[in-house]
Amino acid sequence: MENTLLDSYAISSSFDEILAGPGLPRPGCAELYSALQELSEVEFEQRCQERDLSFRDRGVTYSFAGMEAPFPLDPIPRIISSEEWAHLEVGIVQRVRALEAFLDDIFTQQRIFEDRIIPRRLVLSSPLFIRHAYGLTPANGVRIHISGMDVVRGRDGTLMVLEDNLRTPSGVSYVLENRRSMTRIFPEFFRGHRVRPVANYPTELLRALVMAAPHTATSDPKVVLLTPGIHNAAYFEHTFLARQMGVDLVEGNDLTCRDGVCYLHTTAGDQRVDVIYRRISDDYLDPLYFEPSSLLGVPGLLTCVRAGNLTIANAIGNGVADDKLTYTYVPDMIRYYLGEEPILANVPTYRLEDPEVRAWVLERLDQLVLKPVDASGGTGIVIGPDADEATLTAVGDAILAHPRGWIAQEVVRLSTCPTKVNEGIEPRHIDLRPFAINQGDRIWVLPGGLTRVALPKGSLIVNSSQGGGSKDTWVLDASANSVDLHAPMNNSSATPARQPTTGDHPLQVAKQQEQ
Repeated sequence: MENTLLDSYAISSSFDEILAGPGLPRPGCAELYSALQELSEVEFEQRCQERDLSFRDRGVTYSFAGMEAPFPLDPIPRIISSEEWAHLEVGIVQRVRALEAFLDDIFTQQRIFEDRIIPRRLVLSSPLFIRHAYGLTPANGVRIHISGMDVVRGRDGTLMVLEDNLRTPSGVSYVLENRRSMTRIFPEFFRGHRVRPVANYPTELLRALVMAAPHTATSDPKVVLLTPGIHNAAYFEHTFLARQMGVDLVEGNDLTCRDGVCYLHTTAGDQRVDVIYRRISDDYLDPLYFEPSSLLGVPGLLTCVRAGNLTIANAIGNGVADDKLTYTYVPDMIRYYLGEEPILANVPTYRLEDPEVRAWVLERLDQLVLKPVDASGGTGIVIGPDADEATLTAVGDAILAHPRGWIAQEVVRLSTCPTKVNEGIEPRHIDLRPFAINQGDRIWVLPGGLTRVALPKGSLIVNSSQGGGSKDTWVLDASANSVDLHAPMNNSSATPARQPTTGDHPLQVAKQQEQ
């Protein structure tokens, strides 16, 4: 008898998302387990090759280590029950509401400092605090138009928030492309499942951007997506979202600011711009206020915002809420601003400015995860149990030199999921990045989000910028007609909605980091 795909699968000591034990699928996973067992190894491999060809032909790529390659999609999906998703969704909405209130407060009244919930010096000393954002009030009160919370599951099955991404969270294009690929190449996996659709994300995002237009805009606001250019690792996503929303994809030289108004250069003359969905960090957005040598942004953008003629999404200054030291106070923000108990817990985290805590952490560097507070994409993270002595010594010296610049967290042995690797199907650690869109009148959460996979054996680093991959994330739905096998998406090739009119500047783009 021919071997089936999961015959040799060995469950790890972490929580496995598909199997509760050998041959024992978790609730909601039995049909997927059966479909996997019915598929031969040869057929499975052929389908995976078809997947790679499809991604290459469609330009579904990511830049890693200087090379452009198809974005790694593991063919075995991750399944979330409708009950667990309902819990996760309300927890994400609660967190976004609290962080919105925090950002509004620190850039206006600063009540949270006066009431001694968060130390003023903690916020003002953050490398991500933008003083120029003080006093800026968005037209519809929204600063976090798009957020991506990183959620992990520990060994006991509990879901926790690992960090918040409120600047330029990336990865949603792969959610949509993963679903398109899976429904075409592995349609039998969907048999017996009612999966909530994801294809309406661009529509919901565009609604949020239109709703955020300034009061000076017409009834049909002009929205553009500002990209740093083709050398950015997430450029595919920029082109994808611009095309799906039907908005212009622009670079800095495509825009100009005059008399407090932003304009887009077109062959028919300059057009007024009302909303910019930017994928450029604050530092490079406006050389008049931030990095003066930047060629990626537009001189005068901040002046247009201050004049009430332009909305930038996400808002300038959001990074201070991304600071990993600020993260430790989010449960306090929820209690303070909302009067509620946190629905989703933080991963246990230690603030290193306290001398006693710092001394305790320094004695246990080999047992903890050390993170720079202002880094993104997995940059600078040291996982103590996996680090050598020289690395631990270096991070200890860095903490002593600048305690404000680091946090320490307990090691969370992320849950695992069956994953196709060269050796066959093995458990690999995963996390989840749900995407929330704040439209002002409601916060909409994309069902599922991006499941990221740490492909090297034993690795806990899932970031794409560190070589991670992804899975299609299924949120099960009890209602009928939920499987979006024929999602209405544009089938055109991966080309921008409008080609940028300027060249790229690789040295500056290389410094530009997507979260």
